[in-house]
Amino acid sequence: MKITFENPDKINGLLTITVEKEDYQEKVEKTLKNYRKRAQVPGFRPGMVPMGMVKKQYGTAAKVDEINRLLGDKLMEYIRENNIQMLGEPLPSEKQVPQDLEQDGPFTFVFDIAVAPEFTAELSGNDKIDYYAIKVDDKLIDDQVQMFASQAGEFVKTDTFSGNDTLTGDLRELDADGNTKEGGITTDSGMIMPAYIKVEDQKKLFDGCKPGDIITFNPKKAYPDNDAEIAALLKVDKEQVKDLTADFSYQVTEIRHFQPAEVNQSLFDKVFGEGTVSSEKEFRQKIADSIQVQLVQNSDYKFLFDLRDYVEKKVGDLQFPEALLKRVMINNNKDKGADYVEKNFEGSIRQLKWHLIKEQLVAANEIKVEDADLKNIAMVAVRQQFAQYGMSNVPDDVLENYAEEQLKKRENLDNYVDRAVDQKLVEKLKTVVKLNKKSVTLEEFNKMMQEK
Repeated sequence: MKITFENPDKINGLLTITVEKEDYQEKVEKTLKNYRKRAQVPGFRPGMVPMGMVKKQYGTAAKVDEINRLLGDKLMEYIRENNIQMLGEPLPSEKQVPQDLEQDGPFTFVFDIAVAPEFTAELSGNDKIDYYAIKVDDKLIDDQVQMFASQAGEFVKTDTFSGNDTLTGDLRELDADGNTKEGGITTDSGMIMPAYIKVEDQKKLFDGCKPGDIITFNPKKAYPDNDAEIAALLKVDKEQVKDLTADFSYQVTEIRHFQPAEVNQSLFDKVFGEGTVSSEKEFRQKIADSIQVQLVQNSDYKFLFDLRDYVEKKVGDLQFPEALLKRVMINNNKDKGADYVEKNFEGSIRQLKWHLIKEQLVAANEIKVEDADLKNIAMVAVRQQFAQYGMSNVPDDVLENYAEEQLKKRENLDNYVDRAVDQKLVEKLKTVVKLNKKSVTLEEFNKMMQEK
């Protein structure tokens, strides 16, 4: 077998493999002997079918299978041993000429190889990159205290409606004279939150109402272009409200006001565990500490963006084998076609450039992801999921069980590996480059992120 590789422009490679008869003959003969042992041919005992008949029936197929196996193995072996940084997968070359596999060969196969451009991405203490440290101010702490108090709050009955209160009442469809319509829609215990009514004149009808009050309003006007909301309120099918225009009476039976929990020991225990915090000062400090951890993650996230911009500019423009890469993209997106490739090609090249740069930075800084890193990433992700539901004091053993289950899913694992690489790369490069530290508020930080 002979393999040659041409790469005159450094990015478009042409790999040629010539397969001789002796390269595949032994394996093909072995395969055919196995076929002969298993072949069921009328008139012949098992294992006694003439080899000539076996070759005639199975010979070409066995040869093709073996040649394909050889091509795959030797092609990838050559690329690996010669350190060719291939982009995508090899493609049959447009220079390939038909091969008559009925003959003994030699057979020549030609592949187009997209090769990564040569460049060097290096960072040192001479490189200065902005790092935005977010301040934990009283407003952030106050907002978090309010959120915890809301999560631990409850609905209490009240005598007069205001603000975001929830109303429960009985609805009756009215006729043109304002009387209850015979055979009209009636609903008991319909729930309304007037704060969510879009139209002001309909919303104001509920101002200051009390249990027992009867309010006349028009659902279609109150919730324009939202038949689903009206149907849910009236407890009927959506089709029944499609042409509904009537007013309804609403007799208030109950008003519930949401009461946030008091900021006291009970809330401290609920948020951080019994006895962990014993005063409001400690509570606020504990909140500040947890916010700081989250804000460092935000700062690191932006640092990675800024790092990427910096290194990409430092590396400069790179030349890619665009025509060949478009063929690779089309081959990988056969169901989407050439228009999809043209539309997304520029973005794909930007991502590819960063991928190649990051590979060099990871190798240069000896970044390695261990099982413990993946577990920590999964733990953080699970903890954040629980926190979204107001559960900030979940025991570590519960978090570990959830994290281990997440790591068993392949669709999660690749994401966790990427996040672990990014995290370790950021941690390392923060000690390599010179950080131009800037202190900002969360509001200022968020505004910068929105502008990216």
